[in-house]
Amino acid sequence: MLQMRPGCECCDRDLPAESADARICSFECTFCSDCAERHLAGACPNCGGELIRRPRRPAAKLAKSPASTERVFKPAGCAPAVITPSA
Repeated sequence: MLQMRPGCECCDRDLPAESADARICSFECTFCSDCAERHLAGACPNCGGELIRRPRRPAAKLAKSPASTERVFKPAGCAPAVITPSA
């Protein structure tokens, strides 16, 4: 089950479970759409993975399986991922 973290790691913008603006990588690093597209060029600065739209959990399921309350924030901001080409 996805953690569905509540905020952007770059700008700390709130990203509630129902937000269509959340982007995640395969490790569930979480960013807002603005940071993901404008600053990170669609790549996670932590792992280099693709940032995609986070699925929304139906409201009826949130009561039994709530979103995470753990915020991950990097006050210095986020630098774009450096992707090294495969040999």
